[in-house]
Amino acid sequence: KNKESFSIIERLLNHYDIIIEQFRPGVMNRLGLSYERLSSINPGLIYCSLTGYGQTGPLKDRAGHDINYLSLSGIMGYSGTKKGGPTLMGIQIADVGSGSNNAIIGILAAVIYRMRTGKGQHIDVSMTDGLFPYHAVCATKELGGGGESVGYETEPLNGGSLYGFYKTADERYISFGGLEPQFFSAFCKALGVEDLIEGTVVQPGRLDEAKRKVAEVIRTKPMDYWVEKFKDIDACVEPVLSLSEAASSDLARDRGLFVDVPGPGGKPITQIAHPVKFSECSPEYKRAGCELGKDTLDVMQSLGYSSHEIEGMKSKGVFGGITI
Repeated sequence: KNKESFSIIERLLNHYDIIIEQFRPGVMNRLGLSYERLSSINPGLIYCSLTGYGQTGPLKDRAGHDINYLSLSGIMGYSGTKKGGPTLMGIQIADVGSGSNNAIIGILAAVIYRMRTGKGQHIDVSMTDGLFPYHAVCATKELGGGGESVGYETEPLNGGSLYGFYKTADERYISFGGLEPQFFSAFCKALGVEDLIEGTVVQPGRLDEAKRKVAEVIRTKPMDYWVEKFKDIDACVEPVLSLSEAASSDLARDRGLFVDVPGPGGKPITQIAHPVKFSECSPEYKRAGCELGKDTLDVMQSLGYSSHEIEGMKSKGVFGGITI
């Protein structure tokens, strides 16, 4: 907010050409940091604004969190149970799955466009907007005019089939995802409920009975029993693991899903690794973070500011309370 800081931003724009901001619409304009102003300094600037409801529309100034975006997008209207209603997810689907991913995709697309045209652009990423493609399966019924509304436990993936979680004798859970005929058949045979096999899914009117039968069988044995039972059976059955179990699993270890990265002082800190594997290059993990302000002096000097100028800005509060 210090007006003298704008000269720093102008110089930064000669070295850095992608900006990401997460304020509500209008805030960057009030700070004098609008896309229009900054792109006049660097026409190739890619400027990504990430918000809950977008830069336009009736909700653009409204506060929100992941649970609100999921609710307004219609996802929570059929993600839950008839008895209990919507179910908390435990993860940030809108923030990470929608917002962060779409911001990255949008920025990379803009980089390719800039490589071809030399022009930058403003990217408007709404976390709520990005949730609508998650309706890819269920939206066909609504949008196709089938006359049936999507609701709790009405679809194959939300409780309207045997696809789901089942409690074991030791109060753990296993998951079953075998909707296809071969997986469904293998699952029923392994449980000794072959009478449920009537095509690809449980026939209409028999779902509650089928769920009850499957649940009763699975409840008789502990989770480890079922893991061993289905180890060599191709039926889409897996245990529900805790985070610590998942992190120490053979899968996580063999796929390199966690890495030790140098933290402040050089001490290694375990971090989640980049999940994508490349044939020609590998991600580099240089550091896990540093103290606030650690790089400020180096950045200022790289921009051509003298020690005298930096001290002058420091005395005027340009850097806030950060120690540099």
